Amino acid sequence: MRIAIGEVRHETNTFSSVKTTVDLFKQRWWERGDEILSNHRGVRDYLGGMIDRAEALGIEVVPVFVATATSSGTVARETYETIKSEWNAAMRVAGKVDALCLSLHGAGVVEGIDDMEGDFLQYIRSQVGYELPLIATLDLHANLTERMVAEADVLLGVHLYPHTDCYDRGAEAVDIASRMVKGELQPTMHLTKLPLMIATSLTSMSPAKDINEICWKWEKHPGVIDCAFFHAFPYTDVPEVGVSVVAVTDGDKALAKQAADDVAQHIWNRREDFAPDVISPAEGIRQALAADGQPIVINETSDNPGGGSPGDGTYLLRAMLEADLPSACIGCIFDPEVAQIAHEAGVGATITVKLGGKVDRLHGEPIELTAYVKCLTDGRYTIKSPMGQGTPANLGKSVRLQAGGLDILVCSVSAQVLDEQMFLLHGIDVTACKIVALKSSQHFRAVFEPIAVQIITVDSPGLTTLQFSHFAYKRLTRPIYPLDHTAFLPTDRSVVDDERNS
Repeated sequence: MRIAIGEVRHETNTFSSVKTTVDLFKQRWWERGDEILSNHRGVRDYLGGMIDRAEALGIEVVPVFVATATSSGTVARETYETIKSEWNAAMRVAGKVDALCLSLHGAGVVEGIDDMEGDFLQYIRSQVGYELPLIATLDLHANLTERMVAEADVLLGVHLYPHTDCYDRGAEAVDIASRMVKGELQPTMHLTKLPLMIATSLTSMSPAKDINEICWKWEKHPGVIDCAFFHAFPYTDVPEVGVSVVAVTDGDKALAKQAADDVAQHIWNRREDFAPDVISPAEGIRQALAADGQPIVINETSDNPGGGSPGDGTYLLRAMLEADLPSACIGCIFDPEVAQIAHEAGVGATITVKLGGKVDRLHGEPIELTAYVKCLTDGRYTIKSPMGQGTPANLGKSVRLQAGGLDILVCSVSAQVLDEQMFLLHGIDVTACKIVALKSSQHFRAVFEPIAVQIITVDSPGLTTLQFSHFAYKRLTRPIYPLDHTAFLPTDRSVVDDERNS
């Protein structure tokens, strides 16, 4: 048996001014053929799970093409056409395969194409037809569409946030593909969409934890293969934005609908419970200083590069400088210009720079700063978090600046904090700091929760703010909660459509 694998992943923040080009994809992952195997075998990501499981089952893995970029603005149409061309060429080289396992995100937007994944799946079907089993893994923050469901045999979403189960979903995709090839499984899916957007919600806490448990209860039902709660990506201004549930069964369409609708109703009943607490950076610092023990982690969720923010926001940094903290660090401020100045000045120099706030003015003004150059690095390290463990990371030229009792990490490649490794790279032991500030929404928790005395989330103006009312949405399907409290979840969509058309 031969199973082809590949990946095309981008989480598009349509409010970002940074157009996503081939260069941004190549900054992350742009791989062909056997380099996919060497770069992902044993790594705790989707492709790693696919490779390891296939090899354990004695299945030949046929690597096709990988293109993955950090979350940013709309994907340039030319870039997307290049990706399709690369995929086409690689599939021709791959030859005949028995199934295809594909890692997608589910919230991709291209110039002129609202549903990148649906379009890409349809493009693949135009090449391989509809007889070939096609299983795709999706991010928990996917904005599901009926087109995706129509073009794939199975869509598997990660259940956890932080996404520590990517590897498991990749392995599951191979298991399902193998069973389909052997004729042991004839999957069918049902998608239930909700008129609902929710803020970044930990799955280790209620209400998301409770919804997952309902999904897992359904998965124990005979005939149910998978049941996934998709939180959706609310920073994409397209009609299909919204929370959804996908249920997969072995040929039982009615059961798939029953499971998806049931979970959707539970989500809707708990919609008010997803409302986040919003506090300012200054308030977060006050709470951290009043807390006993260390480290206290403060995450600036509104400037999360993992969700399309630039990572050069200055609101939290400015508040930390104004507080004159005796023992604190922050990582990582995206500013290639300052990193270059520091590298030219060298370790031991004192430099005066304008730091951050350069991509746009939404995330704060640049800060004029005089700081000591403590450490210079190439920004390269290996991720140790269970989310993507073993993945090489590259921040580009990076520097540890010191201003009073504050250590500031500055990088040349925008990236959210997943673990403590970027701090260790620069000689910082986070457990020795009273306050550790970082740019991330939730993924950092996989590593920092076990070592932090307390975690405080702060919100300020930014492309990943918890406050959806700050965005000028123009294309959402309305009404949608919480922007519109008139939104409702129809129990029978056909009845509702008839009423609207009458």
